[in-house]
Amino acid sequence: MKREGVERLPAHGTSSSAPRSAKEAYCAERRKRGRILGINQTVPYCGPAPLPADLWSAWNFDPFAILLVAFLTAFTAMREANGWLSWKVPAVFLISSLIFISPLCALTTALFSARVTHHFILMTALAPLLASLLRLEHSVLNRLPPELAFIIHTLIFWLWHVPPGYAFALSGDLAYWSMQGTLLLSAVWLWAIILSRRTTLMCAITLTLGTVAQMGMLAAILTLSRAPLFAAHMDTTLAFGLEPLRDQQLAGVLMWTVGLLPYLAVAIARLYQTVAITRGDGEQRW
Repeated sequence: MKREGVERLPAHGTSSSAPRSAKEAYCAERRKRGRILGINQTVPYCGPAPLPADLWSAWNFDPFAILLVAFLTAFTAMREANGWLSWKVPAVFLISSLIFISPLCALTTALFSARVTHHFILMTALAPLLASLLRLEHSVLNRLPPELAFIIHTLIFWLWHVPPGYAFALSGDLAYWSMQGTLLLSAVWLWAIILSRRTTLMCAITLTLGTVAQMGMLAAILTLSRAPLFAAHMDTTLAFGLEPLRDQQLAGVLMWTVGLLPYLAVAIARLYQTVAITRGDGEQRW
């Protein structure tokens, strides 16, 4: 039943194809208008939340994103001894393209769990690759205490993953790129210290385990919360078969498990490397 001037959603549980199409059209129209819970909002950088059928066509061909991928790829080639032949060049290209150009960008508008996946690819795949290209020995950053990198990265990580900061990040292009830029740069700084041979074993393990602990705290909040915390995803998850709370809990589980594995792997690798060096020459630098 439809009254003039009033849009109505089909009844829950309807199985015919016509009501499903009407519901999809209704959701798509609301997202085009940028309405979330009846409140007018600007459309996020990655665009309105896509429907599953439209996801694979939702590539981001924004010139800035394309230029950023090209810059990161060229920067990698210039910093590597083998230039364009280095394996890091295609790795940086593929990872940065996945993050900034692929439909994953659009999916982050629909699912908070996709946003968390996006950020952890940024922080645990792209960031350490870029960090491995840097030499901090003669930089200003080398004169700063390593704990400062951990503190700044922690503050930035929490800033963009609490509801007010997250809502701001979706308010426009500048806010979105501020989130991406600060997360990436702070993660690169932290990884550069952790991966540096000049960093002692105790310092490297402390930084990695500290990062695991602080991210685990946020993961626990997301997983154990009894109510969804992010208004931006209140009406964008159902099309993908997830209630907002389930999507948020999935994000917490991903953060708690897969997202933290790279940090634990690096901590174990640094410990193994130190033990191997100790067995070789009898010296160990703590």
